[in-house]
Amino acid sequence: MEAYKQEFVEFMVDSQVLKFGDFTLKSGRKSPFFMNAGAYVTGAQLRKLGEYYAKAIHDHYGLDFDVLFGPAYKGIPLSVATTMAISELYGKEVRYCSNRKEVKDHGDTGILLGSKLQDGDRVVIIEDVTTSGKSIEETFPILKQQADVEIKGLMVSLNRMERGLDSEKSALHEIKDKYGFEAHAIVTMEDVVDCLYNRPYQGKIYIDDTLKSAIDAYYEQYGAK
Repeated sequence: MEAYKQEFVEFMVDSQVLKFGDFTLKSGRKSPFFMNAGAYVTGAQLRKLGEYYAKAIHDHYGLDFDVLFGPAYKGIPLSVATTMAISELYGKEVRYCSNRKEVKDHGDTGILLGSKLQDGDRVVIIEDVTTSGKSIEETFPILKQQADVEIKGLMVSLNRMERGLDSEKSALHEIKDKYGFEAHAIVTMEDVVDCLYNRPYQGKIYIDDTLKSAIDAYYEQYGAK
């Protein structure tokens, strides 16, 4: 495994963002693991997270885009931190944009926070994790209603490697088939297991045989093919 991937897995554990147990996901699936980007709460964590995203976006999409769009609510700090990191690491200025859950009818009106979208804007969407593709199903029409934009791709931090809403393919592959743009992740759940299964980190085994069996059972039911 590449060193930066192991470093990112350990960063998620250190930040208490990646947890193991019994969780009910937005999709309704019961999962033995859960990733919550809302647990990145300090300046140091957000700065480092933005750098990981910036490097992954640079590697997969380059810097030939105009706007980084983070869907509300967790995508808001992700988009802000990553636009700052892109500026610092690469000297490239991109605009951040997010949506509100409710349309604002006074002051700075509309559904968008940050930059307004303009016809011809090239957009990269940033999220914490995509389980079934449901979030993109909600985000895609919002973007297209605001302007005639080109969506270059989606970047998430963790690829859960499970099937999407409408096929046996992974959510990220299904997004490409359905919407026509690429979807990538900093690490996959396979990377997480490789890094943590029966390997002590900070004096603790995070994925033991029992949890590994639960993860295997989960993928038997929901794993992508």
